[in-house]
Amino acid sequence: MAASVHVCNTLEEKLTILADAAKYDVACTSSGSDRRGKKGSLGNAFSAGICHSFASDGRCISILKILLSNECIYDCKYCLNRRSNDHPRATFTPEEVCTLTVEFYKRNYIEGLFLSSGIVKNPAYTMEQMYRALYLLRTQYHFRGYIHVKTIPGADPEIIERTGYLADRMSTNVELPTREGLETLAPGKTHQKILAPLRQIQSGIGQHRLSQGKSPRLERHQINAHLPGNIFERAQALELEEKSARAMAIMPSSEASFVPAGQSTQMIVGATRENDYQLLMTSQALYQRFDLKRVFYSAYVPLNEDALLPEKDTPVPLLREHRLYQADWLLRYYGFSAEELLSPEKPNFNVLLDPKCDWALRHLEIFPVEVNKASYDLLLKVPGIGVKSAMRIVKARRSGTLDFDGLKRIGVVLKRAKYFITCKGKMMYHIPIEEDFLTRQLTGEDARTTWEMGHPQTYRQLSLFDDMQLVAPPTVEDTKKTLQGQL
Repeated sequence: MAASVHVCNTLEEKLTILADAAKYDVACTSSGSDRRGKKGSLGNAFSAGICHSFASDGRCISILKILLSNECIYDCKYCLNRRSNDHPRATFTPEEVCTLTVEFYKRNYIEGLFLSSGIVKNPAYTMEQMYRALYLLRTQYHFRGYIHVKTIPGADPEIIERTGYLADRMSTNVELPTREGLETLAPGKTHQKILAPLRQIQSGIGQHRLSQGKSPRLERHQINAHLPGNIFERAQALELEEKSARAMAIMPSSEASFVPAGQSTQMIVGATRENDYQLLMTSQALYQRFDLKRVFYSAYVPLNEDALLPEKDTPVPLLREHRLYQADWLLRYYGFSAEELLSPEKPNFNVLLDPKCDWALRHLEIFPVEVNKASYDLLLKVPGIGVKSAMRIVKARRSGTLDFDGLKRIGVVLKRAKYFITCKGKMMYHIPIEEDFLTRQLTGEDARTTWEMGHPQTYRQLSLFDDMQLVAPPTVEDTKKTLQGQL
């Protein structure tokens, strides 16, 4: 089926189409940049100035998130904008992207821009148009706000590099976690082409930071401790000088830096049959190999009809997406590895439990943990104890012995932690340390939240004029007031 030939002429019409088409790209992060406002310029990317809002489905809406174009030469089966879909197409000019960004910023609607695109004509042409938009924003419009731009695999590395000196964050969508899945659903794409810009941006970030005498890594994830050696040790001084010179030519300011907020990627969850173990192993490899700031997970929304895709009435796996984000957090900040959380024998999370609880129930031999003696690393393994609360425990017990009331004040989530800890050798309640019993207790604690996440369409704004069909027995006070004529 040929794509629609409907041409959009007005800027408002283009915005309606291309803002809606961009909603499946995830960009929910803080800026990570420290470029402040400047007299005679617009906006700033100082982290405190980027205030994020969230839509009902959890997507970030604090930045102007648009596609340069929803035209595309590819026919990826999972994509709404694939060339075989028949719907209106639109393409912004670089100047129109600038106009929208500046006008929305002046009205205090946004603090930055997220720019992605379908592939118009070819990857090189598309990336050049995106670069042109960013170049005009930075130099002609003097826009200093946050910019996140998607790279186009297959584009000229020179254009990707030049774009990196104008953007705060860049990302390249891995799309699917396995080569087999990508070959099946996106025949025009390959992992080799997708990984090339990831590698280029990683190298550019490291080289720029080395040229400034900084650590080549943006942040040291616990997971990266397993890496053999430093991939940036092979950087050449000549390359650093050339890149710095190019940066000065692009941005006539000593502040020029290469992708200061780092790079990220995105994977689709639920379009193919990969299990959670495969997804998490891919994420772990991406963090290790490319020093990513984030891997985003996007629950697949069935929009296209195809024998290789889930049926259109298949529920969106939002709860599974949520569990993967929780597990990703454990990889980055809690010292877990993908192999600890899942295995080929147990390849999927129990969606009724958060991944740390799921792990703890399979390792009951190390519990309960005495909070007044346990190491920091062991405290991080306890459900209900986070990074901040673990640090507070270690600090607080230097001056005294902690009890359960003290833990609650510190910020420990006792509704989960109480099953796995002792204070002064005693548990909060007399609880059997037995997997089936604890599973029932923990799933009961989170049952309502879990159900609501799995049924987002049931959310409804409460009204003073709607009793929501709830029937509650009258209180004694209400009965008295009724008899006395007060109600």
